[in-house]
Amino acid sequence: MPEAIPVLDLSTARNPDGSFSPEFIDRLRDATHRIGFFQLVGYGAGEAMVEKLFDVTKQFFDLPLEDRLALDNRKSPHFRGYTRLGTEITRGRPDSREQIDFGPERAPAAGYPADQPYWLVQGPNLFPDNVLPELRSTSMAWAAQMELVGAELLSAIAVSLELPEDHFTEPFVGTPAWMAKLIHYVGGVVQEAGTQGVGAHADYGFITLLLQDSVGGLEVKPHESDTWLPVEPIPGALVVNLGEMLEVATQGYLSATIHRVSAPAPGVDRYAIPFFWSPRLDTVIDPVQLPPALAAQSRGISDDPENPMLASYGANVLKGWLRAHPQVAKLHHPELLPGA
Repeated sequence: MPEAIPVLDLSTARNPDGSFSPEFIDRLRDATHRIGFFQLVGYGAGEAMVEKLFDVTKQFFDLPLEDRLALDNRKSPHFRGYTRLGTEITRGRPDSREQIDFGPERAPAAGYPADQPYWLVQGPNLFPDNVLPELRSTSMAWAAQMELVGAELLSAIAVSLELPEDHFTEPFVGTPAWMAKLIHYVGGVVQEAGTQGVGAHADYGFITLLLQDSVGGLEVKPHESDTWLPVEPIPGALVVNLGEMLEVATQGYLSATIHRVSAPAPGVDRYAIPFFWSPRLDTVIDPVQLPPALAAQSRGISDDPENPMLASYGANVLKGWLRAHPQVAKLHHPELLPGA
């Protein structure tokens, strides 16, 4: 029997006095160290909120292509907006998905140093305000809810490492650079993708909170394992995984676990909404001082020459955007491409 992905209930995380429950912390520590993935229920978003988000997401991808292309991410130097089918690249191959990328609604950064090009990812969102205005309000309301969940989980993770619960708080104060996507997977359309919905990868930031529909297809590959584990859909649950910043901070005690999505069968639609809880762009992560018993279990940082992990969050995320969206990069930032 393949190992099941753990399920945790956030409503049980704290005791009546506000302290974290030792049982919840123990289960969280096990899940984040051993697998790097778990599913989360009891996180405060009701069924109606989830249904509304999925409904408006489906409405967007049902719009005529002309309306979707009005938000074409090639118009955004900040990598925001609509990505057409087969134009996002993972591991050198196109993905079988279309999506909208969005983040905090901010003005473009100006006057930043030449050695901090990552500030270019800050900027306004592209939403279909003329034809589907509720997409913006619904998506941003969901993001606000996920900010609360991400912050609470990060506090619990700090406690699980025997650190103060506010240990990771400061990098998120002021202007956290969270990211989110509305994704539509389509099978059998992007021939070059084959069965790849999205290729094997790890996430950039601290914590990913994924809402997936009932179709399935997400698989994870824990460290020191050759087996891909399916993440079976649980209605309304969040799939939680850790990003590269936490692996860097803990020298591999916590895992930024590799994961992938298989494309659905031809004629089947799959929808997913990931939220990436991430700090300010100028954040640089220092290693944490783990207690000896945990430090002895650290694996070291993943050694992947195709994906070096960087302690600078901004540099890490910019590296990912340039690689995943080469057309946007070539149009707006050719000076940052290899060989420039």
